[in-house]
Amino acid sequence: MKKVFIYFFLILLLNFNISLQALDLPKNYLKGKFYESVKDNFLVATEKMNDPRFEKTVIAMFENDENGSWGLVINKPLGLIPLGKLIDLSENSNSNKKDLYNVEIPIFWGGPVDINKILILHSKEYESETTKNYENISISSDYKTLLEIADNKGPKNKLVILGVSSWGDGQLEGEMERDGWILSEINADLIFEEDNLKKWINALNNSFVRL
Repeated sequence: MKKVFIYFFLILLLNFNISLQALDLPKNYLKGKFYESVKDNFLVATEKMNDPRFEKTVIAMFENDENGSWGLVINKPLGLIPLGKLIDLSENSNSNKKDLYNVEIPIFWGGPVDINKILILHSKEYESETTKNYENISISSDYKTLLEIADNKGPKNKLVILGVSSWGDGQLEGEMERDGWILSEINADLIFEEDNLKKWINALNNSFVRL
């Protein structure tokens, strides 16, 4: 009788595991919530963040796979930079830049990697030859978009960003396990919020767990 009971128990357990697989549940679990990927979420620095470069940062994440992860910090303004200087940094630029040094646009620090890389994070109504669309936001990377922004013909909402934040495979997950980061659902309105400190506070308050 005991053997029959064990046999039926094993069958039930096997069926239960198959049912869970059929649900296609997300692979990851953080602070009481399942999530499919860090991609298309905000990565929000906690008070335990020990890297001063990322203190109180909010990062919009765009990739997270076996090759690693990358995203853009959205709340660290660098100040105003002459458009001509940005065009100098932009690839394949043959524009006449003489007058562009008189035009300044606000720039944000996106991270410590590829610090001369220019990316324009913007609302989805705008599109150029280089535009890549994500769930709630788009990214362009051409100097023509910079010229249109200077001429008030570019995207309605935008952040011009220098540099990216990136991690190798498993590196970010280790930092999250040490409570340096928490996840928050990405929100396009928050990305373009004018008060940059408020971005961090709001993202933290809307995170997967109340800290």
